[in-house]
Amino acid sequence: MNTRRNFLKQSSILGAATVLMPQLSCASIKKSTYGVQLYSFRDSMLENPKKTLEEIASLGFKEIESAGSAKGYYYGLTPSEMGKTCKELGMKLTSGHVSLDDKFEQTMGNAVASGQEYLICSSMPSDGQTVENYKKVAEQFNVAGEACKKLGLKFGYHNHEYEFESDNGQVLYDVLMDNTQGDLVYMELDLGWVVVAEKEPLSYFKKYPGRFPLWHLKDMDMSKKESTEFGKGGLDIGLMLKNKELSGVEHIYIEQEEYASSPYESMKYNMSYLNTL
Repeated sequence: MNTRRNFLKQSSILGAATVLMPQLSCASIKKSTYGVQLYSFRDSMLENPKKTLEEIASLGFKEIESAGSAKGYYYGLTPSEMGKTCKELGMKLTSGHVSLDDKFEQTMGNAVASGQEYLICSSMPSDGQTVENYKKVAEQFNVAGEACKKLGLKFGYHNHEYEFESDNGQVLYDVLMDNTQGDLVYMELDLGWVVVAEKEPLSYFKKYPGRFPLWHLKDMDMSKKESTEFGKGGLDIGLMLKNKELSGVEHIYIEQEEYASSPYESMKYNMSYLNTL
């Protein structure tokens, strides 16, 4: 299955409502300040980015996080055009998933031009699942974070489930956390992948309070190990939202990679679900 996890690994240069709530109006949904990860709308963003952004805005989303695509990080638009389009629709481009590669200097420049705040490395630059490698990557992240800071940007990292594997008795994600500087490397915790890895997001909020200014709010079908609509999977979304302050989260992006029908309908469902909590 072509999940986002596999897509990123292949493309990286460095290697509780159970039905929609019809009584919820669009006006009530639009009070939300949630964001969306554009990989959720990957096909339509490539076909017609401006029209897709209009549809996303109609669902009540207020923040946008971009992702890599065949047409670049801004889906064929210029960085400034992407930022301007979001603003005209009442949204803000706040973050983007990128690769930490030999074009990173250009990536930073484009992020400044777009007006976004965060650059998030979307997957491990290396497949080496060892403590030594994660310490090495942590130092690379610190350097990237320093470079971003000089330009008024913030650098971060987005996890999958493999970072929670262990080497020599140490959880590799913990090694990454312990060896990155909190003022240089901002963690985007993908809550769905944490539970798939059989870890508890809340335990990480407690162990590293305030270290997770960004979330991917993603429910997961635990048997298929793929994303699903809110309330249908193994993530206790209500519990997560009750602990926002502990985690330090400021930006919550909803992401869904697989759908019951279409990205639009799934996101409409998810937004309605959040309004029932």
